[in-house]
Amino acid sequence: MPITRIRLEHFTAFHSLDFHPASGLNVLIGANGTGKTHLMKVAYAACDVSKTKKNLAEKLVRVYLPSNDALGRLVHRQRGRQRCSVEISSQAASIRISFSSHATSVKSARIEGATRWAEHPIESVYIPVKEMLANAPGFRALYAQREIHFEEIYADILDRAYLPPLRGRPDRQRQKLLGKLQKVIQGKVVLKNEEFFLRNRRGELEFTLLAEGMRKLGLLWVLLQNGTLLEGAVLFWDEPETNLNPSLFRPLVHILLELQRLGTQIFLATHDYVILKEIDLQKRPDDDVLFHALYRNEEDRIMSVSATEYASIHPNAIAETFSNLYEREIERLVRGTE
Repeated sequence: MPITRIRLEHFTAFHSLDFHPASGLNVLIGANGTGKTHLMKVAYAACDVSKTKKNLAEKLVRVYLPSNDALGRLVHRQRGRQRCSVEISSQAASIRISFSSHATSVKSARIEGATRWAEHPIESVYIPVKEMLANAPGFRALYAQREIHFEEIYADILDRAYLPPLRGRPDRQRQKLLGKLQKVIQGKVVLKNEEFFLRNRRGELEFTLLAEGMRKLGLLWVLLQNGTLLEGAVLFWDEPETNLNPSLFRPLVHILLELQRLGTQIFLATHDYVILKEIDLQKRPDDDVLFHALYRNEEDRIMSVSATEYASIHPNAIAETFSNLYEREIERLVRGTE
């Protein structure tokens, strides 16, 4: 069930934001510090508690890791006492949380709509920038028993990756996507005693010996194979291009567009021009794709604009950077001919 609205008031980097995502693929762009990751994390936290039925305030603390677990440190920083609110809506329900900048305990948060929100659970997964499958053995047990300074998204992604496959054979469309990914990663991912391996004709290769970019695609294969990414699921992916060779961007984008056609909502934050152009070139007229540009206005407040076409995005920090590089290259060529 897709997220239909994200409303933030005085939350982390945001002064005020009313965000309306597409039910398909949402591409978040913007300079560093414009809140792309924060936007995805807050939506993911809400999706996660719809299934686990945990307290949303506790989930936010474990996802953002404010100092001393003080919930109030997630309030937008400015003079005086402030109160923030977060509201996440789907087609069936909404959940809202509010708390003061002086809040030190999650118990002081006011949460509305949690019961109805949990009646409509949303399958979700957050893929962080850092790949975790190579570090999987023993991590979940350590995280459960000790206070280690890792955002809970890292433990959560392993929970999803360790899920066994669904009963029965995958449907034909999912089989087709799995086959395409297998060609790219040149094998299948297998699990033995909490350790992941890539299995192909040459044998089994430990994930610790596999290139990090291939591990990311291997993770996507696992999430497809075990049924995490089915119709109605929500995928959050932070900078999928990290440590991935640009030659693999084309099949990656193809898989993501196919997933949104099968009913998976996707939030993707990227700084890469090639990723953006691949989406622009591969998307079909009937695909539900929105490009969202986050930027700071003259008052230093984060704003958001959305467009269905890549060429319509403004401001576009990535395109502006590449345009500047092109202009500098032309200037150098002109100077060289004088």
